[in-house]
Amino acid sequence: MVSYIVTGGTGFLGRRVVAALLERDPQAVIHALVREASVAKLREMAAGWGAEDRVFPLVGDLAAPSLGLQGVEELGYAGAAPHADHVVHLGAVYDMTADEEVTYAANVAGTRAVVDLSRAIGAMLHHVSSVAVAGDHKGKFFEDDFDLGQGLHSPYHRTKFEGEKLVREAAGLRWRVYRPAIVVGDSQTGEMDKIDGPYYFFPAIAGLSALPAELPIPLPDLGATNIVPVDYVVAAMVELINKPGLAGRTFHLTNPEPQPFTEIYNALARAAGAPTAAVTLPGSHAALHALGGLPGVPTVRDFLLERFGIPAEVAPHTAFESEFVSESTRAQLRGTGIEVPPFEDYAATLWKYWRANLDPDRARRVDGERLEGRIVLITGASTGIGLATAHAVAKRGATVLMVARTPEDLEAAAAEVRAESGAAQAYTCDITDEKSVELLVKQVLADYGHVDYVVNNAGRSIRRSVLNSTDRMHDFERTMAVNYFGAVRLILALLPSMRERRFGHFVNISSIAVQTKVPRFAAYVASKSALDNFSEIAAVENADAGITFTSVRMPLVRTAMIAPTDLYKSIPVHSPEMAADIVVRALEHRPSRIDTPIGTFAQFVDTVMPSVKRAILAQGFRMFGESKAAKPGVVPVPEGTEPAVEVVEKRESRSPLLALAPIVQPLMGLPAPAARFTNRIPGLHW
Repeated sequence: MVSYIVTGGTGFLGRRVVAALLERDPQAVIHALVREASVAKLREMAAGWGAEDRVFPLVGDLAAPSLGLQGVEELGYAGAAPHADHVVHLGAVYDMTADEEVTYAANVAGTRAVVDLSRAIGAMLHHVSSVAVAGDHKGKFFEDDFDLGQGLHSPYHRTKFEGEKLVREAAGLRWRVYRPAIVVGDSQTGEMDKIDGPYYFFPAIAGLSALPAELPIPLPDLGATNIVPVDYVVAAMVELINKPGLAGRTFHLTNPEPQPFTEIYNALARAAGAPTAAVTLPGSHAALHALGGLPGVPTVRDFLLERFGIPAEVAPHTAFESEFVSESTRAQLRGTGIEVPPFEDYAATLWKYWRANLDPDRARRVDGERLEGRIVLITGASTGIGLATAHAVAKRGATVLMVARTPEDLEAAAAEVRAESGAAQAYTCDITDEKSVELLVKQVLADYGHVDYVVNNAGRSIRRSVLNSTDRMHDFERTMAVNYFGAVRLILALLPSMRERRFGHFVNISSIAVQTKVPRFAAYVASKSALDNFSEIAAVENADAGITFTSVRMPLVRTAMIAPTDLYKSIPVHSPEMAADIVVRALEHRPSRIDTPIGTFAQFVDTVMPSVKRAILAQGFRMFGESKAAKPGVVPVPEGTEPAVEVVEKRESRSPLLALAPIVQPLMGLPAPAARFTNRIPGLHW
């Protein structure tokens, strides 16, 4: 029975090496050094391999003194660690963007402790180094080469060099060193666990796929790199670990030939459907190198790289000045069938996996119908515009999360959507209550993992003049609580998860009154204007993460709420279904704003003839008096039972258009019948 101690055994490379060692030797026993928090993960992996009785956690920490092993001070490594024939040291910080202190703790101090452990228990140490130890060495770099006076220009390069040096110079230690090149995903499945190395360039290539694939583009000469798939590295390592008589040897797990960047780009571009490089600009490699030495140029270069999402620490180290010779390694692997596949043979596999699992913008992509498969949350969804919108998006293949305050009405509405249109789930929530919104978002994210779209439809509309509101400050507070604070509360609660996915869209159902500023709607217009301005600023600040906002300045909509008002019956208004179509347009196309011609015209008049607009609005204010419920002297109505003509508890109508119709019609030179006719012409709403 062969026994191993493995560091980094739960990492991307490590777990594959452990699985391969177990498969190669059914009697092998492996102790994996893991933190306490990773013990459960290791046991789950062992169960997946069917090796619960052969894989055991060795609780410790690579970056801690003496590997954090319990009892090492009293017993020494030999007493605190199990016996092992081999120590496979895969644990390290591979992140080029990590700082020197973190990188040193794992790659140097951690390696020193692993050397001490291996020597104490008499095990063969298999140290995974990197071709990064070659630094800026120009020319061939052989497997036996190490310190050739090369420059080491990053914490990663320096710490990998120091770690390997500790292994090579350790007295009384039996060792082997493995130097992989840049490791990418599996050549058969494309599987990769993180964005690293060449993957940082994938989004830029994806962006170029918008251009015609037949368009030839010139590329600068960026030199050559060296890339190998993870399955080759694992197979080669396990084969070499199990070969006797190789102590003191170093193995280059690299591509046999340098790979020009143009070839790498072209293979990925073909997979992405992007234009390929027809030519490499001669002399550009030397020119770029010379430019990099000019004052200010590196700063500009790093800024441009960051704009493309490429860390400045990564780009300079993806090309190698060295040519890594691997003849000795390939000789040891001859006859095993273990060879490095050509990059062009598996580039499409890498691309497909990245696009489906690692592309930071994958949530933004539209495959098929725009709303198909999306998660859409709608507030005020039990009636009116909210319910009509729920039906509309469910019919387009979205899953609708319907939110409202009253459980009975909400459950009935959700059942109706499920029966007639598609998938819907009801969530009771009062958006004016902070705890209620917090619980809503936690539950939704637990149930679905994310939300793609939010329709802030719930709202409150109050029609009362400022003079008659002097003793009703609560009207303004309650309107703001729903229309502004409630919507903002939901936006803030969902924003972090949307930023993590780099996609999200908020549709705020605003009103034409924000543009017309008609009298008697001071509380309502102020609250909606606040939300509009908040969203415009939030949109700018979150644009880099793919978070967008649409404000829909909705006209009057015919719902049950407006039925008691006789004047509304003679005005052509939208149906809830027409309003829902507008919301769907906002969801599918994500414009920053959707206005009506009347609202736009009112804004124009306000800009060029503000005094004229004020005079017309004043005339309208005198023409249409206060509602009976809003007049002084009326017996107060108990809290929460105001008549519908005065207070709208749900977002069901846009009553500000009541005063707007007789005002705008004369401005447009249209008699009332003509205005009613044009409002019915398809497409003239926008």
